[in-house]
Amino acid sequence: MQLLKRYMMRLESILFLLFTPTLSQCFSIAPLLSSLSTSVSSSSIAEGKASPRTIAVTGATGRTGSLVVKELLDRGNKVVAIVRDMEKAKKTFPSDDKTASSIKIVKCDLGSEEDIIASISEYECDAAIWCATGFSDNPEQTFMEKVQGIFGVAVTPKKSIDAVGIPALAKAFQGEGSIDTSEVTPKVVMLSSAGVTRPSWDDKKKKMFEGCADIPIVRLNPFGILDIKSDSEERLRQSGMFVIHIFLMRFCTFHFARLTISLYVNTLGVSYCIFRPTGLNDSWPSGSRPIFSQGDVAVGRINRKDVATILADCIDTPEASGKTFEAFSIEGYPQAASLSTSLGRLRSDSEGPISLETLSATFSSMQQLLPGEKQDAAALAMGQTYEQLDSGKTGRLGKKGEENAEAAAPKPSSN
Repeated sequence: MQLLKRYMMRLESILFLLFTPTLSQCFSIAPLLSSLSTSVSSSSIAEGKASPRTIAVTGATGRTGSLVVKELLDRGNKVVAIVRDMEKAKKTFPSDDKTASSIKIVKCDLGSEEDIIASISEYECDAAIWCATGFSDNPEQTFMEKVQGIFGVAVTPKKSIDAVGIPALAKAFQGEGSIDTSEVTPKVVMLSSAGVTRPSWDDKKKKMFEGCADIPIVRLNPFGILDIKSDSEERLRQSGMFVIHIFLMRFCTFHFARLTISLYVNTLGVSYCIFRPTGLNDSWPSGSRPIFSQGDVAVGRINRKDVATILADCIDTPEASGKTFEAFSIEGYPQAASLSTSLGRLRSDSEGPISLETLSATFSSMQQLLPGEKQDAAALAMGQTYEQLDSGKTGRLGKKGEENAEAAAPKPSSN
């Protein structure tokens, strides 16, 4: 009841602002509102630092997730490592005097909304980073369900831990935050993947951006993994919106005007960020400059360590809130001291789709930064490197059009 009362007080404050605009504001009221979530102090942002917090990490024992945990701990945060395999977790995060008080390993079924919400609540997490993928390994699953979890992702996409767990994670943080919206930081940061929207593009768009629409992972889309990621992204975006339709009768200088206004208010939602790295390559130099873009037309390489750094940075960067973006990295340029400037230039998801003209300009720039001499991502076979393409060598999964896609498909995360 107290929580509901608090929401109503916030809503009354918002409505007060809505009913008292100037004449010029009568038709441009939406910018008054912003996401409501956890904030960090101005001074800490300016110094590139933030107060230590408790951050939950799913997929914590995975190749990327374990790097995220290390990055967060190195920054002085406490980490709740949400896992399904306790034995693997103990091997991944050996206990010592330095980390014992900073990391808590929690067993959790990421296919269970109840388990996720309970874990976040019990350990009073301030934010979370989603690095997991796959299906629940609940022991109560039938043999057939487990087989589908490994080889039939496309058969039961609504049971994937992405589809169940990400909305649950968002739900765990709903209703939290400050009315001060000046410096909002994400509550939930999702690690997704570049290319997730490309299978659903129409033929015209695929032809227009062939250099990114015809790359191996998109062309083959093993077990529909990209579609599942795309669907999970949208579920997270929707969790960040609480839509209110208000009908106003407002007296303007010469006449009455009836306005229908759709306001996206995060009073009951959650501030989020979705990061889509391009090809993960552990051999690519770490510490390279990330190049951010939007519209899902980026192709390139990025080291997992840099992905972990970006994910940890997003938790403390207000400019990341409410945005979906891609990144690859280029060698020879040092990383910036802060992501604020780069991410501040990006559009919020609430601004709607990016125009084809803007996408075309972005795509042209991105294609000039491709690795290799031929710079033709569409000519690659799955499992083939740019260097192998340049030298005419076949990749590890075979020639283009003959790849063993099943061998390359992501398996369910063991967390």
